[in-house]
Amino acid sequence: MDAAILLQTTVNLHMAKIPEPKNSLAALIDLHHEQISEQPRGHMGCSQLGHPCDRWLWLSFRWAVIEKFPGRVLRMFRRGRNEEAIIVDDLRAAGITIHSTEGSQSRVSLGCHIGGSIDGIIEYGVPEAPQKRHIVEFKTHSLKSFEDLLKNGVASSKPQHWTQMQLYMMGTIMGKGLESPGIDRALYVAICKDDDRIYTERVRFDPDHAKNIFERGKRIVLADEMPAPISTNPSWYQCKWCAAHSLCHGKKPTVEVNCRTCIHAVAQEDGTWFCERHQEGNIPLDYQREGCNGHVLHPDLVPWQMMGPADGDNCDAMFEINGKQVRNGAGGYSSREILANPDLCAEDVPFINTLRSEMGGRIIG
Repeated sequence: MDAAILLQTTVNLHMAKIPEPKNSLAALIDLHHEQISEQPRGHMGCSQLGHPCDRWLWLSFRWAVIEKFPGRVLRMFRRGRNEEAIIVDDLRAAGITIHSTEGSQSRVSLGCHIGGSIDGIIEYGVPEAPQKRHIVEFKTHSLKSFEDLLKNGVASSKPQHWTQMQLYMMGTIMGKGLESPGIDRALYVAICKDDDRIYTERVRFDPDHAKNIFERGKRIVLADEMPAPISTNPSWYQCKWCAAHSLCHGKKPTVEVNCRTCIHAVAQEDGTWFCERHQEGNIPLDYQREGCNGHVLHPDLVPWQMMGPADGDNCDAMFEINGKQVRNGAGGYSSREILANPDLCAEDVPFINTLRSEMGGRIIG
């Protein structure tokens, strides 16, 4: 082969771009994480109650909006969890005695569905107070978040984290969930993911704040109706990226069917759920996730007006959809059918009704 041709062929090969794979490795890894189903927690977490919006907390507790995260974000969460073991090792290396970490975390229950898991308990060794017991909270931060934390402290920079620690301390003082209750100090340990800097801050228990937040959580948990949102403006900065935006501001129905999105389910102060349809209390958590065929959509979770109970069965309800009456419940269209195709349910097509009644068919889309 001519040397010039060989040289040009070599240049062309070097300049040729490898085609993008149809299924990149990164995309496959993210898909794996997205497919790992994580059930929503059964309680109102102490880590949630610092959230500024009552409505979001109610929707989350009712499993009406279950936030779905992309694989990249789920991997970030995993990195934060994996960092905890490293931080614990570093604390022990610095002379701190710590226990109840990782898989053996201590749980606190404040009652009325409110509780959580403490990252760890320090018995002694914190330099500023060597003999003082602390609950400890671990967090990882981006560079921007970490710089703000350095400047303003945890209460101002991360009020949700500060509130979380207040409730944990309140739980230990109440003596629920720990063998040796009464911890009134917390140690906040933050790591900057960009440069591995460490920030620590001791937090004193604020009983008034903890009590006020607990009462707020109790009010939200026991509310039969959806609370007011933090803003009625759909472009408000705290609303724009909220997972509940389409339901709260867009008048879209929930997509979740479970006991907690049913009008018959009532949260009890003792931490259980009561079903008014079946007149049964203490509904098991696993059963709550699926519900029964008598599920009736909570009227605050759909854009259609509830007209009242259905004739002959006070447990079923009538909704007005497209100007027509649609029965929801065991004697009518199931909640899943209505959410799948409300327009078709409103048409009440005889052929479809025959398929439903005689062949067990169901509307799925």
